[in-house]
Amino acid sequence: MTGEGDRAEDAPSAGGEEAEPVPVPEKNGSVKLKIPEDEEEKFTGLTKEELLRVAGTPGWVRTRWSLLVVFWLGWLGMLGGAVLIVLQAPRCRDLPSSSWWNAGSLYRIGDVGAFSATHDLKGVEQKVGYLSQMKVRGLVIGPIHMAPADDVMSLRFEEVSSESGTLDQFKDLVQVAHKKERQRDRQTDRQTGRQTDRQGHHGNCICLCPQSALVFWVNQGLDGVQLSGVERVAKTDETISKTKCSRVLIGVTERSAAEDVSALLNSTGVDLLISGVLLPGATEATDATERAQSVQLLYSAHSHLALLHQLLLLTLPGTPVFNYGDEIGLMDEVRTGSGRSLEEWAERRSSRRFFSALSALRAKERSLLFGDFLLLSNSSSSLAYLRVWDQSERYLAAFNWAEEAAALHLSGAAALPRWAVVVLSTDGGALPADSSVDLTELRLGPGEAALLRFPYAG
Repeated sequence: MTGEGDRAEDAPSAGGEEAEPVPVPEKNGSVKLKIPEDEEEKFTGLTKEELLRVAGTPGWVRTRWSLLVVFWLGWLGMLGGAVLIVLQAPRCRDLPSSSWWNAGSLYRIGDVGAFSATHDLKGVEQKVGYLSQMKVRGLVIGPIHMAPADDVMSLRFEEVSSESGTLDQFKDLVQVAHKKERQRDRQTDRQTGRQTDRQGHHGNCICLCPQSALVFWVNQGLDGVQLSGVERVAKTDETISKTKCSRVLIGVTERSAAEDVSALLNSTGVDLLISGVLLPGATEATDATERAQSVQLLYSAHSHLALLHQLLLLTLPGTPVFNYGDEIGLMDEVRTGSGRSLEEWAERRSSRRFFSALSALRAKERSLLFGDFLLLSNSSSSLAYLRVWDQSERYLAAFNWAEEAAALHLSGAAALPRWAVVVLSTDGGALPADSSVDLTELRLGPGEAALLRFPYAG
């Protein structure tokens, strides 16, 4: 029977071991069911009809209208604020019309043979890159025409002397200078984001020559001419102006009185006039040799004053003109490096770096390029002035020529802030770059000068 069969299955096997289960055949009517595991229901989003039903409810309608009103009110508010800012902002001053020779310094090379190792115009060409690093805007070269000593009949104003080189070397020099100038102009445009007016301007070479050879040298690609004794060519301005175009006409005079120089500048029509106004104690009767000796004595006794005069010339209004060697404080009788100690060479390299940094600053800062000149302090031994242009950074130049330290009391019409930042200084130990200076207690050491800046205050 069934009961006995069940007991037989549950009975232990002989030997005490548990018997293996015996499969039971399926009984009639039994069903096996597999219960599936519970799965999380995934959200598939609303259908189009469901979305339309929800969006049409009063709550969502009011929300949409509120957001739309807020958006348009915010947009109109920002537009009104922008218009108000534009109307209330001070108008920027229009940039003055300036010529290429106002954008940097001019570098005069009177003796071509002493300037380079090759002693000719080819050597000058090889040093164009060196001059470009100093941000020199133009070269004033010469005289280079044939001029035998004590032989007036052999003068050849339209021929290059054999000591200076050849006419082909001169043309190559002009071409290289023009190419270097175009490259620097493009780099300046990228840095400042503005276009430079170069119509009719092709480079930066200027030559010293008499009026009779003016047309010949201009046709060689020059960008200007320098005439000595400009008082004697005042009546030839009409002839010169026909060949000027965008070229510069430089005049040189021995006059040193400010009134005489100003009158001469207006009467001759020259673009630049080089005079002795800034020479200490210069008078009409002062001999040129004595002036040169006084400058050499100044450099030999006070070499650090070379930086002071560089700072003065590169921050005053006008176009600074430097002679070969001024950037390193070189004297006329010293043209080679023989006998120079390491300290002297280090000092010259430092002077050249100072000149390059200051020249680059003048070439890009509007306040130094064409800013207004405001005198702040002036005495027999000290000077301070401010260069200001519209909303650009202000630059304050301060000088002390005395042999002892001096405190500068700044005054004038310009409103000065309490603090300013040092840009350059002839004594980096006393006034390091990027340090802050209290203008109410500005003090300079003996023979020291500094260039400071502060932002436009509005």
